[in-house]
Amino acid sequence: MSYVDEVLAKVQAKNASEPEFLQAVEEVLESIKPVVEANEDLYRKEAILERITEPDRQIKFRVAWVDDNGQTQVNTGYRVQFNNAIGPYKGGLRLHPSVYIGIIKFLGFEQIFKNSLTGLPIGGGKGGSDFDPKGKSDREIMAFCQSFMTELSKYIGADIDVPAGDIGTGAREIGYMFGQYKRIKTTYEGVLTGKGLSFGGSLARTEATGYGLLYITEELIKCHGQEMAGKICVVSGSGNVAIYATQKAQQLGAKVVTCSDSTGWIYDPEGIDVELLKEVKEVKRARLTEYAAARPSAEYHEGRGVWSIKCDIALPCATQNELQIEDAKTLVANGVTAVCEGANMPTTLEATKYLQDNGVLFVPGKAANAGGVATSALEMSQNSERLSWTFEEVDAKLNRIMVDIYHNIDDAAKRYDKEGDYVAGANIAGFEKVVEAMLAQGVC
Repeated sequence: MSYVDEVLAKVQAKNASEPEFLQAVEEVLESIKPVVEANEDLYRKEAILERITEPDRQIKFRVAWVDDNGQTQVNTGYRVQFNNAIGPYKGGLRLHPSVYIGIIKFLGFEQIFKNSLTGLPIGGGKGGSDFDPKGKSDREIMAFCQSFMTELSKYIGADIDVPAGDIGTGAREIGYMFGQYKRIKTTYEGVLTGKGLSFGGSLARTEATGYGLLYITEELIKCHGQEMAGKICVVSGSGNVAIYATQKAQQLGAKVVTCSDSTGWIYDPEGIDVELLKEVKEVKRARLTEYAAARPSAEYHEGRGVWSIKCDIALPCATQNELQIEDAKTLVANGVTAVCEGANMPTTLEATKYLQDNGVLFVPGKAANAGGVATSALEMSQNSERLSWTFEEVDAKLNRIMVDIYHNIDDAAKRYDKEGDYVAGANIAGFEKVVEAMLAQGVC
């Protein structure tokens, strides 16, 4: 049995109740086999794969808070500090009822390689809670965030672990958490990213993941003799990533005709009205039915269906495993050229393989959505220097990082005779840098 297969079997036996984590580990380990086989004796002796698939630490804690009716509520908080070989742990905080340790481990594991690909000195981590911010008052959200940070503050710091936002954790939540950290620690440091501009946040951070997704998509298709202008794109989701991916796609001359939320989806053949979508989702925090009601050209449909629309480029920007095998078959039948992931692992392994086998250009989330964490790292740099860069400066750095990521994953795939396999390229490029640092630092 090969070293990869041995470790995969151990991980599967040890984490049998965590399917998302197992999916992420299987995808990475299978695609880095050529690297491992070329160094098998050394990696086995140093237990590299065992060490990289086992978090440095997993922190689980109670979060008690009081709602507006005076009732005490209890949620569970998590922080998984996965690997800090190349820098402080870095990764978002997800607030959603689906959160459990398996979700946080999958996201933290992916973050190791995503952060490595940015070329910036940040390690992999992730956290969150099963708290649901939907329907809660600002006071309730503040009460939760303060309680959550009271415990989390024991384990983080500007040079230790720097959390950020994720699903359910926006500027409001980050602000409340930062205020509580400052109150407890009595220090003013860049311990969180995604902060407001008045207290250490970075311009372009809000737009970064969506913009970065389009910068790498544009470079991908340019290197295959195409251009964004005139392309029809379908986007899933209607949160931060989806909104700014849509905005940048349309700035580049493409037309985005879909968006979605947890209850339904929009098809707008005239192109998604980004300002209206922002009004509905960022200001009113309403459902997409309000978009359809205000936009005569838009059709609202219950349930799933974004991937049924004929398109050139598909950009899944909602959540994990949203693009399944039947969706992949529909996209291929409709002539899709490229699929680039704006969310974390939004395409199932089966669907990914089908897309690749049918000649679709496929860039995984750990490369394609790295713009958010890259700009978070740029925020860390600004905080350390006590500086604030212009939007144009940050956006130019982001563009350069995403273009470099594309060429790094392309080169890595070619080096191991996997040209065009950007999943393998992303995993190999991210893995090689982390392993080099792990070996240099000894057994730790």
